[in-house]
Amino acid sequence: MSYCSKVNKGKLNCHHKYYHDNIYGFPAKSDNELFGRLVLEINQAGLSWDIILKKEKAIKNAYKNYSFTEIAKFGESDVQRILNDRGVIRMRRKVIAIIFNAKKVVSLTKKHNSFKSYLDKHHPLNLSGWLSLFKKEFKFIGNEVCREFLISAGYLKGAHKKSCPIYKKIIKAKPMWYRNQLPFL
Repeated sequence: MSYCSKVNKGKLNCHHKYYHDNIYGFPAKSDNELFGRLVLEINQAGLSWDIILKKEKAIKNAYKNYSFTEIAKFGESDVQRILNDRGVIRMRRKVIAIIFNAKKVVSLTKKHNSFKSYLDKHHPLNLSGWLSLFKKEFKFIGNEVCREFLISAGYLKGAHKKSCPIYKKIIKAKPMWYRNQLPFL
């Protein structure tokens, strides 16, 4: 059963329903939101998505509302603060990777004006192309993290089935140049 089917048949909790109906596959409204999706995917690696969705508010708080410019300034005291926070995923490698990636996004935004512009410049790539690009730039990016981040942000197809009521909402939310490259979901 697909994610859409499970959510639309009420087989997943309210956290999943909200994420499915309002975030998954929709374009991010800001670079911080886009970076936040990467933060969530890194945190999810090896864990269930249900855990991440339940902890999302605490994760967002610990990572300063996903402000990559603020996260890029994090030092060891911030790492310790996060590792001591029971509301978040407390894995040092993930925390360090998120800080490294925030610094990388700061650098990329200086060159490309925004994180989104950087991604748009490379769109469309297939998964192996994205993975190759991301492994050069970021840490803690494996096949699954890369794939799910890009699906969540709408750069790879797979977020929703055409039969899902959310599918048409995402189509309308996409810029025209995305719509011209259908099917992308």
